[in-house]
Amino acid sequence: MLGGAGVLLGVAAAPAQAAEVAYRTECIPPAISGLPPVEGTTKVQITAPAEAKVGDEVTVTWKFVQAAARNPDVLDLDKDTVKPTGTLKAGGAQTADIAMEGPRSNPAIPKNSDMKLSDMTGKVKLTAAGEVTLTPDAYNVNVSKPISTDTKCTPKETVQPAATIKVTDGGGSGGQPTINLTLPTGLPTLPTNLPTRLPTGSSPSTSTPTASASETGGNGGDSGTGGQSDFTGKEVQVPYACKTPIGDKNATSPVQINAKKDGGNFALTVQFKKSVMNSPADIPKGSVKPSMEVVLGGADKGTVHVEGPVNANDIKSGDPIEIPDLTGTYKPGASGQSTLSPGVLTIKALGTTTTCTPTKTEVSLTLDTSQQPGGASGGTSTSEGTSAGTSGGLAQTGAEDHGALKALGLVAGTAILLGGAVFTFLPRRAR
Repeated sequence: MLGGAGVLLGVAAAPAQAAEVAYRTECIPPAISGLPPVEGTTKVQITAPAEAKVGDEVTVTWKFVQAAARNPDVLDLDKDTVKPTGTLKAGGAQTADIAMEGPRSNPAIPKNSDMKLSDMTGKVKLTAAGEVTLTPDAYNVNVSKPISTDTKCTPKETVQPAATIKVTDGGGSGGQPTINLTLPTGLPTLPTNLPTRLPTGSSPSTSTPTASASETGGNGGDSGTGGQSDFTGKEVQVPYACKTPIGDKNATSPVQINAKKDGGNFALTVQFKKSVMNSPADIPKGSVKPSMEVVLGGADKGTVHVEGPVNANDIKSGDPIEIPDLTGTYKPGASGQSTLSPGVLTIKALGTTTTCTPTKTEVSLTLDTSQQPGGASGGTSTSEGTSAGTSGGLAQTGAEDHGALKALGLVAGTAILLGGAVFTFLPRRAR
């Protein structure tokens, strides 16, 4: 019987050290922003153990004291939409690129305010004795909504090490705990009359810890003769003046209005005749919804509200972007020849709104109409019975829930960027 055996286990934790370094940084905004490369100053604090042994795996923390950016005076950034990643360079006795990553955890960031980036952490296994330096290198800032965008930042000068770990030889222990076994002296005398066939003893077991349609010229025929029910308008070039969250934009769109008679009413379809563009970024489904107020003239007066569906599928970067057909019901408010022209186009995309007003009236379709009870004359003919005012407001869509960083205002043949960029960077310093 071995009584009083003492087992001593333990690894002493070295104290942590924290040091700050500042360096000039060039950041490349996402291509969708259209902004050139810009410069700012990054200030970083690195925290790491002051001492460790060969074989230890240590955790290092990167804290942004100052990012080389401010949130622009365009849109507020939602809570928990910003995620930093980066590289920390190990040098000296050991060279390595340490992958650093922070959580997508940030407060709401108002317009024209400092960026708030979460702390990043990373791990490195120490393989050589000596002094190991830790130096901040490139980092990336991802914003997840309304679409995923990246801003890549790299040092533009030699960066000084922010921390140094003094690594000592672990004596081949590979970082495992040292076990000191001390046996007591003065063991008792064993009896001489022990039974036979008893084991003579064995070595204590040990274990190693493990890691845990065709066009008709636009007159549309005569709805009152010959039983005609389908009317095809002509394609017209509509000059638009657009109000966007980042300023005024101009665009010209080829638009065609078609109609199908349904009793005394007409089912309208407004078509944009060209693909807009190839998408410069991934756009999630349910993010873009267009509508228009078709302008009535001739015998009738007022507007007809037509709208299209939200995009049913994700639009991948490089795929064509198109405005879907806009549909609605025209209930005539007067008898005679009534004209239909493209009117105010509204596009809600990823939480922002662009409103485009024609600078010139272009008649696409003329119909012979008969006044219907509750018709449009002087007012608005609604889409599928949905209440709509002459302001061209859209039904609420799920896209409103995204919060907003940027959006695409889409006009056929033209793409309007609604949103400057992920960041507005500090101005370049005078040289």
